[in-house]
Amino acid sequence: MAPDVRSPDRMNAAFAEAFNSRDIANLLQLYEPKAMLCATPNGAAQVGIDAIEKALQQLLKIPGRMLSHNRFCLVHDNLALLRADWRLAADDGAIVASGSSAELIRRQNDGRWLYVIDHAVGASLESLPTADALPQETETVCKPS
Repeated sequence: MAPDVRSPDRMNAAFAEAFNSRDIANLLQLYEPKAMLCATPNGAAQVGIDAIEKALQQLLKIPGRMLSHNRFCLVHDNLALLRADWRLAADDGAIVASGSSAELIRRQNDGRWLYVIDHAVGASLESLPTADALPQETETVCKPS
């Protein structure tokens, strides 16, 4: 069943449901046409539905059932900032993959919420140990390819 997210705090659950359907069309319906997906901590970002489709096809090759827990949803006007913890569990309960995502979604004119930026592991990145270790400049870890 195609997702129809009308409340921004349901976005991560909708993604998990779409993943578990194993239907690429269900996943793609969660993204704006010019959205950006970064599926790895330091990989290239995929911009636009065609590029996102290729990345999501790779994701669908990973076995397991996705579970996602929304940690926060900050809404301002037609934008929402999300952070979720997710995991892929095999039938025997073994964790196949896990991470913490950071996403920006936008309410569309028809009331649906769609991804603008989806960084699948953006909230999983390691923290720097001390303030002395802060870089002098911001590093871009996920750039459009």
